[in-house]
Amino acid sequence: MSTEKFPVTPAIRVLRERNVVFSHHPYQYEEHGGTSTSSRELGVDEHAVIKTLIMEDEQKRPLIVLMHGDFEVSTKNLARIMGVKTITPCAPDVANRHSGYMVGGTSPFGTRKPMPVYMERSILTLPKIYVNGGKRGYLVGLDPKHMEQILKPTLVDVATR
Repeated sequence: MSTEKFPVTPAIRVLRERNVVFSHHPYQYEEHGGTSTSSRELGVDEHAVIKTLIMEDEQKRPLIVLMHGDFEVSTKNLARIMGVKTITPCAPDVANRHSGYMVGGTSPFGTRKPMPVYMERSILTLPKIYVNGGKRGYLVGLDPKHMEQILKPTLVDVATR
């Protein structure tokens, strides 16, 4: 039995409360390394590493976007779907305040403020995903259907290269 200690973050508490089976994946965090670093460190496909992005509309209303690590978000298409003028990424300090997590360690689970969640539809086609567990250098692996059940996201098609 492993004696390695894993962080207990608000995200981990939510997963445990919901009896979600998940795996722990610590890695060496690199500032501005993004999903290319975590996928390389863990030896998994970057497409299965899901970014948690805190964005806002022109009224400064925050939202969460879940996207494959190897894709970007078409904010123009997302704004059109949402019926707003613009969607932009939040400044890091604003994102930290909304989520309760530090940028680079943002999990979609257990955020400080409830926010609407938009998830790229194709994430659900993957057998397993890796998403931040609420701490820099720490991902959790789980079935994406659990993410859908817990977060109840709006499914969108806004991925771009």
